[in-house]
Amino acid sequence: MIRTLGLTLSTLALGMVSTTAIAQDQIIRVGNLLTDAASSPSGPATLIVRDGRIAEIRQGSEPVTASGATIIDLSTKTVMPGLIDLHVHLTGDPGGDFWKETTEPTEWGVVVGAKNALLTAKAGFTTVREAGSSQYSAYALRRGTAEGIIPGPRIVAAGPALSIVGGHGDVSGFTEDVNELLTSGYSCTGAVECAARVRKASRAGADVIKITATGGVLSQQGRGLDAQFTSAEMQSIADTAHSLGLKVMAHAHGARGIEAASRAGIDTIEHGTFADEAALKVMKANNTAMVPTLMAFQGVSEGLGKGIYTPVVEEKIRMTMGRVGKAVDMAKRMGVPIAFGTDAGVFDHGRNAEELQLMVDAGLTAREAVASATTVAAKMLDMENEIGRIAVGYSADLIAFDGNPLDDVRKLEQVDWVMVRGRVID
Repeated sequence: MIRTLGLTLSTLALGMVSTTAIAQDQIIRVGNLLTDAASSPSGPATLIVRDGRIAEIRQGSEPVTASGATIIDLSTKTVMPGLIDLHVHLTGDPGGDFWKETTEPTEWGVVVGAKNALLTAKAGFTTVREAGSSQYSAYALRRGTAEGIIPGPRIVAAGPALSIVGGHGDVSGFTEDVNELLTSGYSCTGAVECAARVRKASRAGADVIKITATGGVLSQQGRGLDAQFTSAEMQSIADTAHSLGLKVMAHAHGARGIEAASRAGIDTIEHGTFADEAALKVMKANNTAMVPTLMAFQGVSEGLGKGIYTPVVEEKIRMTMGRVGKAVDMAKRMGVPIAFGTDAGVFDHGRNAEELQLMVDAGLTAREAVASATTVAAKMLDMENEIGRIAVGYSADLIAFDGNPLDDVRKLEQVDWVMVRGRVID
C-alpha cells in the first residue's frame, strides 16, 4: 500500500496530480532499484526526493525517516527512470476521418490532449516529444503539465510540422479553397521560405522543428513515400534550426528521402521504413538517429478493411507492411543510434510501451530497447543530465512495476505507479 501522510493514494481524486507539496521531502522505499539501462536491479533502496529532484539514494532496506516527510512505500516494486517517447501526437486520436479538420476548432485539441497526457503518464512515460499539432495546442499542454495544472508528462513540443505545399503534412483532400483556409501556415517552397518557416516556429515557441521530408501513409495522396523536400530546402531547414539551437526531426519513409535528410543534417529520422544500406551509411556518418515508431504500423494495420481509411491510404498501408522492422535490425548492425518513439495518436494513447517488444522482435536486446526509451532518448533531447536515469540531481521522474524489464520488456506494459518532476500521478 502506498501511503502519503497517512492517506492512501486512492483517497486522492482519480486522474489528478497528487496534492502533496513538492517542496516537502518524499521518502520512497524501493524493493528493487534499476538506476539505468546499463545497470542491473540492485535490490532494496531508498530515494529521497526534494523540490522535484533526486536528493539522495541510499542502498539497502534500512528504514529512513524524517520529520514531516511523505513516505511512499514501493518496497514490493521495481523502480526505474520514467520512459521517454520521442514521437507522439497528444492532441489527436486514431481514425481516418480527415474531414473533421473542417468541423473541430483547434481548442478541442487541448481537451483531447489533456486526456491523452494523463493516459501517457499513467502508462509510464514521463517525457514525450510532441511531433506535430496545431499552432499553440501542444504549447498549452506543455505549460499545463510543467506547472502541474494538468497531470501528464514533460512535453517537448514541435507545434505544426513543416511540409511542402500539397505534400504530407499540408492540408489536402478538400477543394482548393477549403485547403487554403485550413492550412497551418507552415508549408514552404524554396530554401529561403523554408528558413523563414523555421524562424516562425522558433518565434512561436517550438522546442524542436518537425518536417515531413517524404510522403506519408495517412495523407490523402497516392504519390509514393519518397522525398518531397529538395536537398537544398532540407539543408536550409537544418542549418536555420541549428543556428537557433533547435534540433530537427524528419518524418521519412523512402530510402532516398532518408538519405537526403540525413545528409542535410537532420537530427532524427522518424519511421525510416524503407531505409537501405546506402541511407543507413549516411545516417551513421552524420550520427543521425532512427526513431522506428513500429507501433504506428501496428495501429494502422489493425484498422485495415474496416472502412476507417480511404482506399488511397489503405493501399499505402499495405505497401509498408512487409518492411516494418527490417530497417531496425540493419541499423543496429551498422551502428546507427536507435531511439524510442511510437507515433501514439495513430494508435490509442496509453499503449506506448508495446513498442518495446516490437523493437525486441526487430532485433534489439531487452536492454537495448529499455535504453532506447531512457538514456538514448534523453540524449536525443540534450537532456541526458536531467532525465533517463536515477541519479542525484536528476529530475524525479520515476515508475514502479513488478519484475525485471531487462528479462522481459513486457513488464513495462503494466506500470503501477508514476512520478513526474516529483509529482505523483494518481
